[in-house]
Amino acid sequence: RMAFRSAEYWDIFGVFGMSGGQSSGGSDDTGDRALPLPATLISLDDQRIASGRDFDSRGRLKTETGTPARQLDEATARGLAERLTGAHFGVRSVEERPYRRSPYAPFMTSTLQQEAGRKLRYSSARTMQVAQRLYENGFITYMRTDSIALSETAVSAARAQASQLYGPEYVPDKPRSYSRKVKNAQEAHEAIRPTGDTFRTPGEIAGQVNSDEFRLYELIWQRTVASQMADATGTSATIRIGATSSSGENALFSASGKVITFPGFLRAYVEGSDDPDAELEDRERRLPPVREGDGLDVRSLDPRGHSTSPPARYTEASLVKTLEELGIGRPSTYASILSTIQDRGYAWKKGSALLPTWVAFAVIKLLEDHFARLVDYRFTSSVEDDLDEIAGGRRAGNDWLTRFYFGSDQGHEHGVARAGGLKALVGERLTDIDAREVNSLSLERLTGADDSVGATSEASGPVVRIGRYGPYVQEGDQRASLPDDLPPDELTVEKARELLAAPSDDRVLGVDPETGAEIALKNGRFGPYVQRGPDDDAVRSSVFSSMDPTQVTLEDALQLLTLPRTLGTSDGEEITAQNGRYGPFIRKGSDSRSLESEAQLFTVTLDEALALLAQPKTRGRGAARAAAPPLKELGNDPVSGKPMVVKEGRFGPYVTDGETNASLRKGDAVEEVTAERGAELLADRRARGPAPAKKAARRAPAKKAATKATTKAATKSATKSATKSAAKKAATKRTPTKRSGGDA
Repeated sequence: RMAFRSAEYWDIFGVFGMSGGQSSGGSDDTGDRALPLPATLISLDDQRIASGRDFDSRGRLKTETGTPARQLDEATARGLAERLTGAHFGVRSVEERPYRRSPYAPFMTSTLQQEAGRKLRYSSARTMQVAQRLYENGFITYMRTDSIALSETAVSAARAQASQLYGPEYVPDKPRSYSRKVKNAQEAHEAIRPTGDTFRTPGEIAGQVNSDEFRLYELIWQRTVASQMADATGTSATIRIGATSSSGENALFSASGKVITFPGFLRAYVEGSDDPDAELEDRERRLPPVREGDGLDVRSLDPRGHSTSPPARYTEASLVKTLEELGIGRPSTYASILSTIQDRGYAWKKGSALLPTWVAFAVIKLLEDHFARLVDYRFTSSVEDDLDEIAGGRRAGNDWLTRFYFGSDQGHEHGVARAGGLKALVGERLTDIDAREVNSLSLERLTGADDSVGATSEASGPVVRIGRYGPYVQEGDQRASLPDDLPPDELTVEKARELLAAPSDDRVLGVDPETGAEIALKNGRFGPYVQRGPDDDAVRSSVFSSMDPTQVTLEDALQLLTLPRTLGTSDGEEITAQNGRYGPFIRKGSDSRSLESEAQLFTVTLDEALALLAQPKTRGRGAARAAAPPLKELGNDPVSGKPMVVKEGRFGPYVTDGETNASLRKGDAVEEVTAERGAELLADRRARGPAPAKKAARRAPAKKAATKATTKAATKSATKSATKSAAKKAATKRTPTKRSGGDA
């Protein structure tokens, strides 16, 4: 999408009708004769007119198919429409073909997630959670399966129900059987279907399930019954309409239609699609009954402009489909994969679309540059081939694992053994990785501005970097933070330079008299802050919420940079006063207490801090705060039946039904959250299960308390010494996973 260039092309859309009094070969269907005949210009002087499929992603006409199509611009299209006004239009040809459409296979896990996403707008996690409840309550068969096969019992039940509900003519003479020819498919279970040797209709279970469960069961029931129904049949027709313009140009228009004479399985089920135009495939489009040589009246000729569209963004449904096609993951892992990429900040949802983040770009760049074989799409399937051979006794497991980890001089046909094994690959590469280079992404390369798509920082122009405080764009000495809601594919070179040129509130306040380093006031993702030193090695401190950033002086900045402030020690532990995300507080080890105001950070004494720490913790700052009213009411949750509201919490806004809380995701604005989105967030949260409970500290029995107190002081010194020694040994052995400083 980033490298995509749109192309503009024009055509002419005409609406025609049968001439008055014209015979149609004995047809007495006067209703069909009155139908309009919509058609589009397809060729001019025997040269095909360009449509969207004739352009590549760079907006250029494709030439690999021989003679390129003719691209019309606005002036040409309008001029041709004028020259065709008053021309005699006639039917050049009528081609009729039989139409036949077979039903879709029953659901397996991936197709259920895709269809529930398209038709019900359920996330993959929500789909699996609802399916789990239906399975546990005995309404459907096991919902994690690669199989599309039905048992004989299920086939008989589906055929009987189709015959009963729609008539015996809707059931073929022979039962339908479905199978997949997919490598490594795990088909221990049959397809997802209603349970029993007689299927319960959705109406029969309506009083036993909630609305989410009812809608998903209905979808499964429809798909299962339709899979055993007859084909949809009919007739499709293509009509060619021609005319000669006033300047002698030969223009050819085309119209297509379809008449479904027997709906078959379409009575029960029509599959959804990520492409709205594709959903028209099963719809009937009737045309008037014309014959070759018939003259036509022109009702309108409308020149129309079009632009090619970039590749569609992934939705959860289309991503599951792609994972399945590439052989990545298993039925039980699709939902967790989608949850993981969002929870880790690699993607976020905008509507139903999944948008990548800049962190994801850097992660992919790291993996592709340094561990390409491990993220090759064929890696998973190749390893599974090897494991199948081990399971079949054709290969020794220990030998394979040894080669995989340590490598082999002879190489290995799959995986990483060819380059010395996993140990050498990871151990040697880690020391070669330049964190700044990994976190630098050239916009000119990413957007194809220099005609080579890539992500290195060697190219000139704006560079996106992922810093410790979020992504920003830099060109030369200029830099600007990137808005959180700006998708990467909408950041062009021009947009980046706009951000860089925008006026900034950043200003230099002066020089630190002790270090000589420059002190500046800047604005970041979390508000204004003061900074001492260059960006790569800076010391920062947030500006107090009570301060006006425009009035901050050098003296104010120097005072802010003294935080966190050390007050002294108690019991060998340091006590500090510092400002945090939720306000000012004092800390002693893992224990902390809130302060009343930010000004106290500079005035609180050690004695006052000890007095605060001696008091029991209270919720809220100072006196108990009144419960804040909800930010928005969303209606009742379809699962719990309880009212959903959006509230402001300590970690930001969240939606709750009183039982489950779910934080709003990146891109979810409070005022734009709908009841459907709220239900989806709650369903996702429930699917992840409850947070792990913290272990309560064990209390020593009363009779042992005295002994414990007397031994504590004696063992404290020895414990400290042992801990330091152990930490020192661990530090020498531990492989670092982060670099300090820089943008990593």
